[in-house]
Amino acid sequence: MRKREAKKRPLLPDPKFKEQLVTRFVNNLMWDGKKSTAFKIFYDAIDIIDERKQEDDEKTALDIWKDALSNVMPHVEVRSRRVGGATFQIPMQIRADRKVSLAMKWLISYSRKRNEKSMALRLANECIAAAKEEGAAVKKRVDTHKMAEANKAFSHFRF
Repeated sequence: MRKREAKKRPLLPDPKFKEQLVTRFVNNLMWDGKKSTAFKIFYDAIDIIDERKQEDDEKTALDIWKDALSNVMPHVEVRSRRVGGATFQIPMQIRADRKVSLAMKWLISYSRKRNEKSMALRLANECIAAAKEEGAAVKKRVDTHKMAEANKAFSHFRF
């Protein structure tokens, strides 16, 4: 067991929007250490969202991406716990940091599973769908909440 918790390293904000959340998202999006490619994919996706949004909408493409991220964020999850030889799925609240991490991972993984031409297009379409509370990533959040609701009877086993 560790003696103390590892301290969080500060993230540099991204060059275009000056947001740490964007850098964190790009770090999750990145494969094989190719950060510049990941930034290009993200910025291209933001440009596609900007083109597709309605003219009467005063939200920026970054706001739509943030809405998508918040719509995908789960609030409860189930954790396995053994009690007397049986394994129970116990619903638990999620830390704020983990909520954001799960939302990013789900948004990226379901973007990769889409079948559009480029990754930027896939990411843009998944973000637009998630902002409208549609799409596979939002469905994952809904399924997670349903599972937690179904196992609410075991919440007294919480540790």
